[in-house]
Amino acid sequence: MFDGVANRYDFLNDLLSLGRTKAWRRVVTSIIGPKPGIKILDIAAGTGASTRPLVDAGADVIAVDFSIGMINVGKKRNKDIKFVQGDALNLPFEDNSFDVTTISFGLRNTSNINLALKDALRVTKVGGRIVIAEFSHPSNFLFRKIYLNYLMKALPIISRKISKNPEAYVYLAESIRAWPNQEGLASKMRDAGWKSVAWQDLTFGIVAVHIGYKA
Repeated sequence: MFDGVANRYDFLNDLLSLGRTKAWRRVVTSIIGPKPGIKILDIAAGTGASTRPLVDAGADVIAVDFSIGMINVGKKRNKDIKFVQGDALNLPFEDNSFDVTTISFGLRNTSNINLALKDALRVTKVGGRIVIAEFSHPSNFLFRKIYLNYLMKALPIISRKISKNPEAYVYLAESIRAWPNQEGLASKMRDAGWKSVAWQDLTFGIVAVHIGYKA
């Protein structure tokens, strides 16, 4: 599915998020705090949109993704990013390899969230962090109703008009609706072994950035 939408994936994400994607990525980058000497693994990196600002800040970054189609598009756009094809449930890296592991809007697409969180913990150094950006649940009841109505009704209609693969965006809407809320994801992170888990809501809770530490 992701191979099929790779070419227009970033453009359509910006469009369907009403232009908020770049702002969310800026916040995530600020929380990660990339700089020379920090080794970062960007999991489910897609075409490298989330990796780009980390590399630009001078960090040592590897972008890993399961979809070869996304990687091929990413390599064309970002000649200086190190892309690796790999499974988030079985990352092709040694234990305790990275200061920070991060995953933006990709954890929801893994086939086993718990295994993905545990393997990210495995490759993170002791004292290191995970930073997860993912769609979540707006805290305001009225706004949540409006948002879910857009997801389940408007987004599929829009995607059918602008995408050659609208099924991918129907899946997107359904997967967001089924995703756990902020505390639910925090609980899964703790169960996987992450410590001192906290989160920050963005755009009224449409997106939440979760942070955890490896003890």
